[in-house]
Amino acid sequence: MYRFLLSRRWLITLLIALLLIPTTIKLGFWQLHRHEARVDRNELIGQALTAGPVPYDTLSAEPGFAVPKSLTWRSVTATGQYDATHEFVVRKRTDSSGDKIGYFVITPLVLADGKGSVLVNRGWVPSGASAADYPAVAAAPAGRVTVTGRLRADETAGNGLHDRSGMPDRQFNLISTEQQAKETGATLLGGYLELTATEPAPADQPELLPEPNHSDIGPHMAYAIQWWLFTALIPVGFAVMARREAKDRRKEAAEAEVTPEPVPA
Repeated sequence: MYRFLLSRRWLITLLIALLLIPTTIKLGFWQLHRHEARVDRNELIGQALTAGPVPYDTLSAEPGFAVPKSLTWRSVTATGQYDATHEFVVRKRTDSSGDKIGYFVITPLVLADGKGSVLVNRGWVPSGASAADYPAVAAAPAGRVTVTGRLRADETAGNGLHDRSGMPDRQFNLISTEQQAKETGATLLGGYLELTATEPAPADQPELLPEPNHSDIGPHMAYAIQWWLFTALIPVGFAVMARREAKDRRKEAAEAEVTPEPVPA
């Protein structure tokens, strides 16, 4: 009764099912690995944020230093004087709510120990009257300051960020020490500092950036389970369709047996 499974249509259906099974298993593991990476990232951020601050130049002691993932978000301090002459803004950045587009304000801090300068992301400001206008920015504090923030790696092109030429004066698309060192000729330590506090505290400043979210694990585990459930349903679905086909064929055969043959005229 199941000889129909050898037909071209059913063999194609079986082949599709057999191809789908390893594909959905692989997709499930892909989501599982994304879940594990998200959990590892959250743990790394949590540990970095709770660790006591250390001097910036003990982690990034030289120009061109590539901040590794193990040090990203680490709390750091730096003491020096802001170089307002070489301040710039980074375009197409959102505020803490994620609803408004504006700029990040980046000001170099010349370290008091003479080892170089550190790029400091002082926070977010709204856009100006037009994309070509430099936005209104609260002046960086004058004199000697001690800043505390989160260590971040240089941004590179990709993930929606592009290094394009022809930008208006003092506007860029990336926070890059290499790019700024070429622009200004200054000695910039690798990575940058995402400001959280300044001593002495300024009367006015850009909107500080919030801590990264490190509690949300995302939907990836649920997606993995869904893919594996779908994997289990593929052979079940094939068996159900085959049984239904066999049942329909038996019914058609039974009806053909009981139907009387027409009497010749």
